[in-house]
Amino acid sequence: MRPYTEIGVFGARHAVEASRWMQGAKPGGVSTREVLADGGDGPLPVRVYHPEPGTELPLTVWLHGGGWVTGSVALADRPCRAIAAASRTVVASVEYRRAPETPFPGPLDDAVAATRWLATHAHTLGADGSRVAVGGDSAGATLATAAARRLRGARWLRRQVLVYPPLTPPDPDAHPSWKEFGAGHLLTREDMTWFWHHYLGGDPHAATPPPDAAPLTAPGHAGVAPVSIAVAGCDPLRDEGVAYAVRLGETRVPVSLREWPDMIHGFLGMGGELAATAELVAWIADELSREET
Repeated sequence: MRPYTEIGVFGARHAVEASRWMQGAKPGGVSTREVLADGGDGPLPVRVYHPEPGTELPLTVWLHGGGWVTGSVALADRPCRAIAAASRTVVASVEYRRAPETPFPGPLDDAVAATRWLATHAHTLGADGSRVAVGGDSAGATLATAAARRLRGARWLRRQVLVYPPLTPPDPDAHPSWKEFGAGHLLTREDMTWFWHHYLGGDPHAATPPPDAAPLTAPGHAGVAPVSIAVAGCDPLRDEGVAYAVRLGETRVPVSLREWPDMIHGFLGMGGELAATAELVAWIADELSREET
């Protein structure tokens, strides 16, 4: 695949959407409906997945990956179906606004507003608004944990599930996995810097990003919902996820960390090619049912 810096925003979006062939067959047995949530600046489309219509189940708000620039609810459809079926939760996949048309904090504002709206209206979706989790993969995971920071203290928010999140602009000195895997392993340092540039609206290394944009730089995490983090062993983002787990633990936030040693970034969307994708979905389901004591 050509670098995103060469093919541009619309080329990158097309290339990412074209990758759905790797996801495999669409899981069955899940009911879907489309709703509009109140967003940060207008209504946001949400696709709701219910594995057992007529039964009130916990709610999982899911934020798709794609570097804040690419990706969509449509691309996340098969993973969300699989998560809903495996976890026995109602999964609500949010079509948040993307950069560069809407840079930070727009996508995060959408994530926070949609999560609040979905929790408030959960009963209309066949979900329990007192048992809500927020999660996502890649850039969506960053939005999920930043939204949880903004929503700290909300008793209905029970967990964060973060799948290989980018938590700060690439820093090979602080996170050596960028030196190991920053080229030739699907996600490159060049492309990730390009994503951050569009998300922040400028050079991501010119100044320290706002903590809500780059949660690893945030000064404190006390009071946020318990966190579950999945990292891929051959992903340049691996060390950021590990560092975040350590940081959360230091502030007594309940945190669990799981690594898939031989996997690369994006393997949640490779269910048609990799057995590890089903293992990841099962882990997500287990974490969504985890109760802290």
